[in-house]
Amino acid sequence: MKHTISHDLGFDLAKRATERAFAGYRERFSDFSPEASWVTNDRAEVSFGAKGVRLAGSVVVRPAEIELELEVPLLFRPLRGKAMGVIEGQIQEWIGRAKSGELD
Repeated sequence: MKHTISHDLGFDLAKRATERAFAGYRERFSDFSPEASWVTNDRAEVSFGAKGVRLAGSVVVRPAEIELELEVPLLFRPLRGKAMGVIEGQIQEWIGRAKSGELD
């Protein structure tokens, strides 16, 4: 499932906001053991645990959007929407902070 978050930050600021969002997510939801690893300049592989299962996906930062994708086994698909909502909320929070100059 792909989900896109539009922004008007440009690539560099959007990437910094995304990095900060995942740092906050990692701290806030440490019980789920979230991991993010940048494999290219614009793509991070992400994963976290839920009910004994490791869920994996990716985040791709583009100049005008951030694309989230999360692979979820069929049994856990009801959790996908909630997980995407939490991740998007963190990213939206940091997009707002970036717009207000908190990342400068």
